Parts: sequence; structure tokens; C-alpha cells
Amino acid sequence: MRVLVVTAVPVERDAVTRAFGGPEERVALPGAELHRCGAFDVLAGGAGPAAAAAATAFALASGAPASGASASRASASGAPASAPYGLVVSAGIGGAFTPVTPLGSLIVADGIVAADLGAETADGFLPVTALGFGRDRFTPPPALVRAVAAATGAAAGPVLTVSTVTGSAERAGALLAAHPGALAEAMEGFGVAEAAARAGVPVLEVRAVSNAVGPRDRDAWRIGDALAALTAAFGKAAPVLEGWNSHEDLEG
Repeated sequence: MRVLVVTAVPVERDAVTRAFGGPEERVALPGAELHRCGAFDVLAGGAGPAAAAAATAFALASGAPASGASASRASASGAPASAPYGLVVSAGIGGAFTPVTPLGSLIVADGIVAADLGAETADGFLPVTALGFGRDRFTPPPALVRAVAAATGAAAGPVLTVSTVTGSAERAGALLAAHPGALAEAMEGFGVAEAAARAGVPVLEVRAVSNAVGPRDRDAWRIGDALAALTAAFGKAAPVLEGWNSHEDLEG
């Protein structure tokens, strides 16, 4: 099975591809470049839910394009030069609601939640679903979440997608009050999930914790440790992701 992994920025993409250790191919797409390692295509799609959704949708619409000699062989044989993806993974570093999820730890989302998609009212924030349209949550395949958490030692819980990164204790408290049990926030997961859902492809989100959600204390950030944890996570999770069968979740 081919897996599409979407990160925000190249440094996250490179942290993922380091996990695979083998030769890396680069496949050009209009406005983007896939880094291919075996069954995994890794794409830096941009920061924020809109960029992530657009990049993911384009990659899914392109299939898993063949590259180099593979494309030539496909053309000569009359076989298709691309193949569909069986899974999309939103991956990268993110902020966590510590101390439940400490710096350097891993999180796999059992819910991908659009935390600020909706409307402000006199009575507080209303999610888009309360307004009567759209959706504000995607649920990754439960059996896959359990398997990846077991393989990597990650905590499983909701990950919030925000368009504006939290910078105060008050905002962090409001998010937790609205989404009890949330483990982390990031900026891309819901966009990736929206594109994957429209293509009928299952989605997963994996985050390595680089900082605490709340006041922005850059001196306390541990970006290097989080990137190393992301590499380690994909090294352990790769066999699970590549071998996963969606029927496992239908049966379990």
C-alpha cells in the first residue's frame, strides 16, 4: 500500500524521510515535490489548514506518480504511471497541553478537530456544526490509531487544528474547556483530513511535541528533540502503516 505523508515545512518532511534510511527519489509535481522512500511519499504542503488541504488534494488527485525509470517502464508497458494512495498521514511537530503530554513525546490523534472553525457570539464560540453546516471533526481508523500508538509509545487523544497558534494561558484554557481531553494543537491536520475524506482515503495524524500550548516562550521550545522524536516514530510505525488494511477497522 502506498502512503502519502503531508508535513507543513521541509524540515519536518526531512525528519520523516530520515526514518526510512534508504535511497530517496524526488518526484516533481506542479508547485511541489514529493520525496519518495519505498512505499512512502512525503510532501511539505505548507503551513496552515488551507495550504495543507490544497497540497493534499492535489497530491491525491495525481495519485502516486511514477518517477524516473518507473515512469518509463510504465509508459512502455502501457500500464498506468500512477497508483492510488491507501492512507494519508498528517505529520509534524506541535504544541501540547502539558504536563499530560511532555516535550519530546509523541501523539497520535484519535480525533482531528477544527478548534476555531465557527462563529463568535455573545454567548461564546459556536463550532461550525452548531451553525448547521460543515463538520469540525474527523475520526482516524481506531485500530490503526491503537497499532501506531503501541508501536511508537505515543499517547492517543484529540489533536486540535487552529489557524492561529495559541499564545496565552487564557486561550489555552478556553481551548481545553471547549475540547476536554485534547492533547495537542497544530495547524494542518484538519485540512489534510478534509482533503483525504473527499478523496475517500483514510487519514491519520502524528505529532511530536516541541512546546507547551500557551505563552510563547521560544527559549523553552525543543524543536530539535521533537524532530528527532518524529524520525523515531516513523521508523517504528512504518511497518504498521505500510501493512495496514482498512478491513481491520471494519472488523475491530
